[in-house]
Amino acid sequence: MIEIRNVIKEFDGFRALDGLNMTVPDGAVYGLVGPNGAGKSTIIRHLTGIYRQDSGDVLVDGEQVFENPAVKNRIAYIPDDIFYFSNARIGEMASFYRSIYPQFDSGRFKKLGEVFDLDPKRQMRKLSKGMQKQAAFWMMMSLRPDILVLDEPVDGLDPVMRRQIWNILLNAVSEEQMTVLVSSHNLRELEDVCDHVGIMHKGQVILERSLSELQGSVTKLQMAFEGDQVPDITGRFEVMNHTQLGKVHTMIVKGDQRELGDYLATFHPLVMDMLPLTLEEIFIYELGGENYEVKDIIL
Repeated sequence: MIEIRNVIKEFDGFRALDGLNMTVPDGAVYGLVGPNGAGKSTIIRHLTGIYRQDSGDVLVDGEQVFENPAVKNRIAYIPDDIFYFSNARIGEMASFYRSIYPQFDSGRFKKLGEVFDLDPKRQMRKLSKGMQKQAAFWMMMSLRPDILVLDEPVDGLDPVMRRQIWNILLNAVSEEQMTVLVSSHNLRELEDVCDHVGIMHKGQVILERSLSELQGSVTKLQMAFEGDQVPDITGRFEVMNHTQLGKVHTMIVKGDQRELGDYLATFHPLVMDMLPLTLEEIFIYELGGENYEVKDIIL
């Protein structure tokens, strides 16, 4: 289990992480989302042992990560910008990882070579960004990591390869209980693969839940009533957003869906639809209260 407790990190007086708390269960696919500058890449660099926190704890199974080779040996990391030695070929980079990770699985490396169809003799710097990503997945999955950390993992890949990589990852999660922490702005894609979500804002995780619980706790309502009046439910439920188009009222409401539906039924609406929210919609409405909302601007 990954546990991050009250982590603070400052750079030249700027507090990038402000008492951040986060928990990633074993065998989970955890999506870390947030606006630019929220601190996602910073906490990832703490988890992978690149940065040392000013205070707080970054733990894997109760052990600190920083300067702990035994823990870092269990973690593989694929950043948005792939690391490679300037003139190294794919095969040479694989040999480098084989030399520092004793669990490097040469059999898996050979098998995955059939999937990615890249020539090990090709230089990394001569590959496209998408092909570099493929090479990185090829090598990192050959490490058989307990934890795989991904920062914008499939950016630059074509749709077929994106699906192929997620299939490989989800099989490893299912069969080997690998834990995946993925940071991405592609919320539609995360919705298909994640079972836990953490929303970051200004150096903190402001919301952390299983995806099913998160989607079940926020509801989009579309209702119409006789006349122009709509029931005031703000004393009983948290209304995150309310818009009106003609007689139709659209509300984004936090609370138990069944309780909400039963309560509104007592007002005898002409029409009432309860719709699930996408992860993208939840992200926007959750951060709307943090002055992060889509604004109507007339130019």
